[in-house]
Amino acid sequence: MIEELLSEPVVGADSFDSAQDTALFPEEETWAAPMATARRAKFTTIRDCARQAMVQLGLPPAPILRGRSGEPVWPSGLTGSMTHTRGYHAAAVASSRDILAIGVDAEPNQRLRNPDVLPLVSLAAERAWVETLLDRRPEVAWDRLLFSAKESVYKACFPLVGPLGFDDALITVDPRDGTFRARVRLPGPTGQEARSTRLTGRWLARDGLIVTAMVLRRPPPRRRLRPSPDLVRVAGFG
Repeated sequence: MIEELLSEPVVGADSFDSAQDTALFPEEETWAAPMATARRAKFTTIRDCARQAMVQLGLPPAPILRGRSGEPVWPSGLTGSMTHTRGYHAAAVASSRDILAIGVDAEPNQRLRNPDVLPLVSLAAERAWVETLLDRRPEVAWDRLLFSAKESVYKACFPLVGPLGFDDALITVDPRDGTFRARVRLPGPTGQEARSTRLTGRWLARDGLIVTAMVLRRPPPRRRLRPSPDLVRVAGFG
């Protein structure tokens, strides 16, 4: 499924089965050793998906470690994103020469279990279209799709600007063409107001699943800026 939301030079791989018997790299085993069986299976399977994607790129499999916030730390020269939900695991990988960052997320195509959750993770404008689409097209859990889209946006933005809050992105969904748009509020320099930018992602609802993806591409070389703070502008953030 994930590959349907991606295009070159990004590649994806997914699995509906557990690859818990697949060997981990020694560096990964340090993280996985204390995990319970179910958690270890997820950890292993999404890394197996990521390594399948590496092979598609013509690269040898390599370890994927974890950062301070639990985010994946990709091998030098690569960027990517991983996700899992019940019965589904997926990864998307690309060369960092072409792609700044990727965010993917998978969720069950089911309404959020707790009705109190939606107000906590959404803005009023988002809840309005969620309620409208739930009435018109109940075959899609639009509240869960909103949650998944935000997860993909935050995963893509995290390597560039750090963590965002649920109210830092305003999501709108096109129910016809499988796309969504995000107006993202980004932290400005100290003492300055936040800035905003607009991003576009893709979504798919099928086989009991909702899958979303956000890819931030590098602009043509002539527009690249060297100083670290300008990385945000290179990505289109401001």
